[in-house]
Amino acid sequence: MWDDEPLLLAAYAFGSVLESVADVDVVDLAFVLNLPAEELPWFVEPQSLAGLPSLLEIDKAPVRWYWRPAVWPVANRLIHRPLRVWSLDGPDENALDALERGQAEHLRMPEPTAEQQREQLSVELAESLSHLRSVEAGFWERDWRSAHRGSGIYPENHLWNGVHGYLDLLATADQQQPGLTIRLNPPERT
Repeated sequence: MWDDEPLLLAAYAFGSVLESVADVDVVDLAFVLNLPAEELPWFVEPQSLAGLPSLLEIDKAPVRWYWRPAVWPVANRLIHRPLRVWSLDGPDENALDALERGQAEHLRMPEPTAEQQREQLSVELAESLSHLRSVEAGFWERDWRSAHRGSGIYPENHLWNGVHGYLDLLATADQQQPGLTIRLNPPERT
């Protein structure tokens, strides 16, 4: 899987595990992957990654995971000021020790500016809509359905994840800019 270039580039913890030294019910992790952004829109679980949670041994642990393409920032409206806990160099011992002591605040990523957040949201919203349209276009095609099935994942899962991700981003955009009109079709060029 990693013959040419590594697939997994980094892992970041975020959420309640960074807020308290007490036991948490679930650990939130964002995995940065060396894949094109169009393969990893928000909440999408590509068929090519179906076995990765098992390989990472997170599928049976109290872990909620999210995939992020390396070309985009790790942080978004859900992944707030994450802490890198693993990279290609291995576990980040300083981060893990600080996390265990409840003193990781200074190691967390800085908050992006409002402008950076709006710009990234716009990029991800467009990519998410493009992905959703692609899923919808292929949903009833035999070859597409065959390629998007296996390991307990069905075409319906791909459709649901695409819808869920797009609507989540759309709601975030509306919170940031109430009354924002999102164009579903680009304007015609003359």
